[in-house]
Amino acid sequence: MSLRNRQWVLRQRPKGLIQDGDLELVETPVPDLKDQEVLVRTLYLSLDPTNRTWMNDSEGYLPPVGLGDVMRGLTLGVVEQSRSDRFKTGDVVTPLSGGWADYAVVHEQGLRPVHRAPGLPLTANLSVLGMTGLTAYFGVTDVLKAKAGETLVISAAAGAVGSIAGQVAKQRGARVIGIAGGAEKCRWLTDELGFDAAVDYKNEDVGAALDRLAPDGIDLNFENVGGDIMIAVWNRLNVHARMAVCGLISSYNATRMPPSPNFSRIITHRLDVKGFLVLDYAHRAREMVEEMGPWLADGKVKWKVHVDDGLEGAVTSLNRLFTGDHDGKLLVRVSEEPAA
Repeated sequence: MSLRNRQWVLRQRPKGLIQDGDLELVETPVPDLKDQEVLVRTLYLSLDPTNRTWMNDSEGYLPPVGLGDVMRGLTLGVVEQSRSDRFKTGDVVTPLSGGWADYAVVHEQGLRPVHRAPGLPLTANLSVLGMTGLTAYFGVTDVLKAKAGETLVISAAAGAVGSIAGQVAKQRGARVIGIAGGAEKCRWLTDELGFDAAVDYKNEDVGAALDRLAPDGIDLNFENVGGDIMIAVWNRLNVHARMAVCGLISSYNATRMPPSPNFSRIITHRLDVKGFLVLDYAHRAREMVEEMGPWLADGKVKWKVHVDDGLEGAVTSLNRLFTGDHDGKLLVRVSEEPAA
């Protein structure tokens, strides 16, 4: 009996949070392998805010997922069958173009081997030592060029990227203020991750809190949210402040665009505002690992993953990103890991 493959297929463009009928879980047979092809069983699916943008019929850094196509997503898997000389059964790999599915048939040129970091779980390769870590590390060190003594504000600071970015900035000697939703997340930032202060946007006025915590203004902003939270930070940026725009999650489900800041401040305050993509830094991953690795080993950088079980719940899990019902990096465990 041939293997069956469950796949989430995009049926219609969501309006707001993803609803029933926007995606459909279908089952198809796994095709036979051709020369140089590999069958990969998905172990973990990474859920990221950008997944939601790929469902929209709008301009982006990647084309939108087509209606009727398997939903795109970053995955980590294990080789189940191989007709490749480069990969053998049991190898742990990451497809360059993964999908929300139990299995993927991938040409050997579309796979990259995954190396288990000593002392760290496999999930680290989809979080602190993966694209999440790359985004946080280079956003702070290369885009913002954070220096000792500067004040940095990070929105969505308890999220996967923000929580690591703040710790990288602390290692650079910056003063770090995180913005997060809820007292528990704010305590995690200050008590466990070493942030200097945290703003609970759900229970206090962000602008007033920033005035209290950063009376001399803000030098750096690692922006993940946009909308009213970004405006509160924007209006308090110092002359020659630097802003790294990583994401604008407040707009990803919006049926109407959130408010924008007063862009004349770019001129009056000579602001350096730069958007960036982790894809720009993938070739420099070794740099990140060489510095981040010892920090992880010494406990100077901490990280957290939230793992939901089951591909069938992936849509519900993705909505967690927009309701705040998770901490750290959000993953779906699609199947069990092989023995180390």
